[in-house]
Amino acid sequence: MKGLFIISGLGILAMLAEIFKFKRALYPIVLVGILAAYVANFMEFNNNMSIEQFNNMIRFDNVALAFSGVILITAFFWFILANDYFNSETSLADHFSLVLFAITGGLMLTSFTNMTTLFLGIEILSIPLYVLAASKKNDVRSNEAGFKYLIMGSMASAFLLFGIALIYGATGTFDIMLMRSKITDGNLPMFFYAGVIMMLVAMCFKVSAAPFHFWAPDVYQGSPTVITALMSTIVKTAAFAAFMRLFLVGFGGISETWGMALSIVIALSLVISNVTAAAQTNVKRMLAYSSISHAAFMLMAILAVNAKFSVPSILYYTLAYSIGSISSFTVLYHVSKNGDESFEAFNGLAKRNPMIALGMLIAMLSLAGIPVTAGFFAKYFVFTTLIASPYKWLLILAILTSCVGVYYYFKVIIAMYFKKPHTEEPVAFESSHAMLLAITTAITIILGLLPDLIVKML
Repeated sequence: MKGLFIISGLGILAMLAEIFKFKRALYPIVLVGILAAYVANFMEFNNNMSIEQFNNMIRFDNVALAFSGVILITAFFWFILANDYFNSETSLADHFSLVLFAITGGLMLTSFTNMTTLFLGIEILSIPLYVLAASKKNDVRSNEAGFKYLIMGSMASAFLLFGIALIYGATGTFDIMLMRSKITDGNLPMFFYAGVIMMLVAMCFKVSAAPFHFWAPDVYQGSPTVITALMSTIVKTAAFAAFMRLFLVGFGGISETWGMALSIVIALSLVISNVTAAAQTNVKRMLAYSSISHAAFMLMAILAVNAKFSVPSILYYTLAYSIGSISSFTVLYHVSKNGDESFEAFNGLAKRNPMIALGMLIAMLSLAGIPVTAGFFAKYFVFTTLIASPYKWLLILAILTSCVGVYYYFKVIIAMYFKKPHTEEPVAFESSHAMLLAITTAITIILGLLPDLIVKML
């Protein structure tokens, strides 16, 4: 809970930086503040704190604190990656506050106990992202990304609100625990189930699951690379924490109503994302389609409706995926500084800079789910969670489509190690980014060797 207050306080502080002329000191202040929020978050573990003044609409139980911890540590890494983005922009204070408020919305999504808080968290997370996606003002693709994200996001919010209204009309409450008890009692009108499906559609849009994924490739490609990294990590973690809490806790008792619809979404996501990603020539766009595939895996854990195993599986997967994405976008950020985001831009990278090529290699292996990386056990835990459910056919589909995933991830590896570079000039790499890549690579390997470190937390 204190972590939420610290991050929102940092956002307000960033808004004042321009007036009181301390915006150049913001970067170290924010890094220290995020670490302080993480420590406060860690200290609250096992306390199950609620904000009573808000009628307990936010509750920081162990699950919320665990997902908040993933968001905060990823945010710390992300700010190290994004130091150039903040140093070179004239709207320095504005961009700091937008990112910090987006993180605040993400922390709310991990801990909501009321559908009002769910909606507020989604909007606090989303609205800054609409602006940040279009923050590369001189780039037409960035402007298009921001506009497309705004229009599609507004439509998803409308579905979410309509669904909430129908559910409130049927149950008379916004509280998900009271709503759960009403579901147990039964005798709910048909429009309640229509509301559940509408909320499912809205949440599938937020996590970019097919067939509600069509915004993601254009927005990921058009946004500045560091903002794409933000969407791929912090936003994805927060959205899945909310999805899981809503459908495992709130709607877990009627999983037979939404289970078949979600299984179709997962199947479409696995097939469309992997087949389309294999045909891409732009690495950032490929990573956008691959994120849809990873969303499908996390949805599989939710579909299992087994809180004992689903929650640790999703927690581990979000951490593994976020760390792998930070590594890959750190390398992509430097390789594509000349504007070339194609696979050819990685040709001969192992000769031009062996260390960052190694970091990208580990990141690609992890995202592909190759042992002994974190990504392998992320998929393994999802498979073991789903195997006891009636949806075993999804496991076969996931394994087959993962083979396609290996193909497009290995296209980057082959380019780095087996193709001749266009130039012998070394790739410039900042010391802070080199340290970040070393840390994230080490975490990926450690999580792959000791996966129980995270799983046993819950």
